[in-house]
Amino acid sequence: MDKGKRITGAERDQLAVDLKAAYEGGASIRSIADSTKRSYGFVHHILTEAGVTLRGRGGASRNKPSS
Repeated sequence: MDKGKRITGAERDQLAVDLKAAYEGGASIRSIADSTKRSYGFVHHILTEAGVTLRGRGGASRNKPSS
C-alpha cells in the first residue's frame, strides 16, 4: 500500500475488512497504522466506518485514592 494514496471503492471496502480483522484479532490501532504506513487517524476512521466497537485505552488506571 502506497503511503498517502487515496483509497476508494472496493479497495477501501477490502481494507476496512482487513483492518477490522486485525483489530478484532488484538492488534492496536497504532500497530495497524505502523504496519500499513497509514496515520493513526486514518485507521481509527476506517475502523469506525466499519462499525468496529473500539477498545478503551490501555495503561495504568488513574483511580482516585479513597478517603
